[in-house]
Amino acid sequence: MAQHFSLAACDVVGFDLDHTLCRYNLPERARLIYNSFAQFLVKEKGYDKELLTVTPEGWDFCCKGLALDLEDGNFIKLADNEWHRAQGKTRHKDAGSRGAGGGVRQERVEALQARLGNGLPLKNAGKILMLITSSHSDYCRLLCEYILGNDFEYLFDIVITNALKPGFFSHLPSQRPFRTLENDEEQEALPSLDKPGWYSQGNAVHLYELLKKMTGKPEPKVVYFGDSMHSDIFPACHYSNWETVLILEELRGDRDGKPEDSEPLEKKGKYEGPKAKPLNRLSKKWGSFFIDSVSGLENTEDSLVYTWSCKRISAYSTIAIPSIEAIAELPLDYKFTSFSSNNSKTAGYYPNPPLVLSNDGKLTTK
Repeated sequence: MAQHFSLAACDVVGFDLDHTLCRYNLPERARLIYNSFAQFLVKEKGYDKELLTVTPEGWDFCCKGLALDLEDGNFIKLADNEWHRAQGKTRHKDAGSRGAGGGVRQERVEALQARLGNGLPLKNAGKILMLITSSHSDYCRLLCEYILGNDFEYLFDIVITNALKPGFFSHLPSQRPFRTLENDEEQEALPSLDKPGWYSQGNAVHLYELLKKMTGKPEPKVVYFGDSMHSDIFPACHYSNWETVLILEELRGDRDGKPEDSEPLEKKGKYEGPKAKPLNRLSKKWGSFFIDSVSGLENTEDSLVYTWSCKRISAYSTIAIPSIEAIAELPLDYKFTSFSSNNSKTAGYYPNPPLVLSNDGKLTTK
């Protein structure tokens, strides 16, 4: 992997929608999700009414970076290379419905915040722009009109909805053919893609063949922006060999708790309007998303180690940024230091690595 990354070197730039182009007010969204879910469980399923009185402090249990042990029903936080050992050392057993409530994905809320500003000047630079989302076409249109305007379709050369990621990247073309749309209803399957436009479902193989035709290059360089390691970053990198930019909300407000402190000097003062509250990055129950403490042997100190989730960031992301806004005013030829074997494990975080990783020399990779 190269030590530096530049958008100017890419022929095609693709974006996910939810939590990438469209940013949600996550603290408010979490409250709406929990309250609606708790009311459903109590009124419709007969759960204890205590669920209705849980305060936001009680939601601290719900955070990214946890794995669910389906066999025993336990939530566990994994350190790097600790999967098998962790099976016998689960924490917070019998988490119950509070943990499940925090994992519900409810996109149709009105607590939205999105600022694309003038956007990256990609169109003028001759880049092909794509929108690839697993949301259905009607919902995609609703969000895009809200955050980008009624003429948002002119921003993109290719729009793919109901992409069913990560299968979009991992499945064979015969398993996931592209389909045309008519009044948001999927039509016949297509044997290949012949021209840019708006499509549903599909696969990365046929898409890449179209990109070859559009760019006139045998191997066009593609970069994809997304927030999900499972659906966006890992499959785009592993199966398609695309460059990937991870949108990592945990980088927002990491410096002294002020969201604006995480913005680079190049763009301070460029955007107006209220800022969303930053995501709570440090769970009182689980600790940091990025590091964990592993018990040492007898008479030895505990060790700080990278979490399994943190290691995946440096393994499959080209760079990680807090939001699109963080780089929107940078020149296209700006050279980002990327995650690579030749750089430190924190090199790819822009504009700064998380504070808990600043002293990564003290961390081990047990």
